Amino acid sequence: MEIEVRLFAYFREGRGKILKFPVDGNTTPHDVLNELKIDVKDVAILLVNGIDGKLDYKFKDNDRLSLFPPVGGG
Repeated sequence: MEIEVRLFAYFREGRGKILKFPVDGNTTPHDVLNELKIDVKDVAILLVNGIDGKLDYKFKDNDRLSLFPPVGGG
């Protein structure tokens, strides 16, 4: 199985914008974050298929994970 991982802002640095990621029936967003070396506390928004996602969600084939860091400005 495979999912699409979309990275935003500085999460793209050294990783790219859209990644194809192999998963099995037990892979979760937490597992993907570990593989990409992104700390959970650095993720402000986590979406699965465009909907607010949970770290323990078990991926299905062709799911889409979107990861956003906090955005600052002023």
